[in-house]
Amino acid sequence: MTATAANILVIDDDPFFQRILSDAFKENGFTVFVASDGIEGVKLYLEKFPDVVISDLVMPRMGGVSTCMEINRVAGERQPIIILLTSMFQEGPHEHETPEMGARFHIPKSTAPLDIVILVEQLIERAKTQATLN
Repeated sequence: MTATAANILVIDDDPFFQRILSDAFKENGFTVFVASDGIEGVKLYLEKFPDVVISDLVMPRMGGVSTCMEINRVAGERQPIIILLTSMFQEGPHEHETPEMGARFHIPKSTAPLDIVILVEQLIERAKTQATLN
């Protein structure tokens, strides 16, 4: 894997999941910011403008769908890669043509943290390539 100088925002109310996902990204050269719910996540997004937002689906105060939709709204031209994590389906990671529930990318929460890192690296590289072509 290549070290990427990207910033990641992890939004999840589960401290254990926050830690294992944060550790996996940090070990692979990412800067990681962590929020415990959607309200905190949107606020942190506006402070740090991360390249990637990974949000849990079910959280207190503001759930993942509302969080992703609000980040999309406030991001304007600076659209991050938004990934919604959910334990509600067990399929593999899925990309939607247009955002569903606020995110184009849906990943089962059962996915290994290192696999999530690899997927995020691929999405970042694809975004860089598309930006170069445009």
